[in-house]
Amino acid sequence: MMTQLIRIGNSQGLRIPKPLIEQADLANKELFLEVVAGGLLIRPAHPARSGWADQIQTTLQTQDAEALDHEWLDAPLHDEDGLWE
Repeated sequence: MMTQLIRIGNSQGLRIPKPLIEQADLANKELFLEVVAGGLLIRPAHPARSGWADQIQTTLQTQDAEALDHEWLDAPLHDEDGLWE
């Protein structure tokens, strides 16, 4: 797809077609621009799933993860009729 720079006051803007925004998952996100060999790279300022590992670790530290594990590990896999629940 092609696009053109458009004048916005003393600057110029880039109108990105909606299908590209959706395909690149850029909608409503702060963008980071980087000059690369032969062009311009546009990407989200905060990559998808950034911070997830820290959030999971914090959750595990603040909750009794061992108790949660035992709750699932000790759960019966079938009822008294021998059927899976």
